Amino acid sequence: MTILQTIRDSLPTLPPSEKRVALWLLENPRAATNTNIAELASLAGISEPTVIRFCRRLGLNGFRALKDQLIAASQIPETYLHQSVQADDTVSTAALKVMETCTRTLLDLSRLTAVLPFEEATQLLTNARQIVFAGIGASGLVAQDATHKFFRLGTPCTAATDTQTILQMASIATEDDVFIFISQTGKWPELTRAVSLCRAQGAKVIAISGEHTPLGAAANLVFDCKVAEDTNIYTPMNSRLAHLVLLDALQVVLALTNGSDAEAKLRTAKSAIQPVAESPVKRKDK
Repeated sequence: MTILQTIRDSLPTLPPSEKRVALWLLENPRAATNTNIAELASLAGISEPTVIRFCRRLGLNGFRALKDQLIAASQIPETYLHQSVQADDTVSTAALKVMETCTRTLLDLSRLTAVLPFEEATQLLTNARQIVFAGIGASGLVAQDATHKFFRLGTPCTAATDTQTILQMASIATEDDVFIFISQTGKWPELTRAVSLCRAQGAKVIAISGEHTPLGAAANLVFDCKVAEDTNIYTPMNSRLAHLVLLDALQVVLALTNGSDAEAKLRTAKSAIQPVAESPVKRKDK
């Protein structure tokens, strides 16, 4: 386990000031290797003693030990296929590594459940006139998947998966609409602009992204999955899986909150696609 994984695991139990250190390190692991303790404290908006307490909470002797661990983590070789896959791996080994990485991603996500805003999001979604899931590229596939799940609860849902559609839908949003923006990096300027358009119309915005990204900072609520991923990889694996499971969980929580009404709609939707029972044909005796 690298120091970055250790920091992610510690997030739910950290005091607010030390959590700010952890989040900054997770978002800027390489930059952290070139900072001193005073610079890190300033960048994270905390005091130097807080940095020392954070290091000790991780079992480290001090800031120098933390930097050594971060430098070591930054030197772990990566490939553009998958973080843990090496060029000389066998087919079966590569496949196993992908599955193990996905398993770790979901375990890490499960540890964050207590600090993710499920209750607040459920309150917004329960009263929504419509829900718009917005994402580009791989996140667009997550948006489409979520649409197929959530509409069965009776609220109209739309997947917006290109920038023109996202911006236009945001511009005509109403105060009763809820937009869920999905982006691992949270740095698409078009998405941030769309959030501003939504907020200007009074619509509520939930971001599945980093809390300190431009997208996350502009939203009403943020689900920060803390997924460690090389964002240079063309098709993200870990974040896509985490976002799919997160939205599955949110849909179930929303259904439970809406009680018997949601249960009835789910049953009705399911029965609509069941094969119609054919009546037996009675033979007429000649």
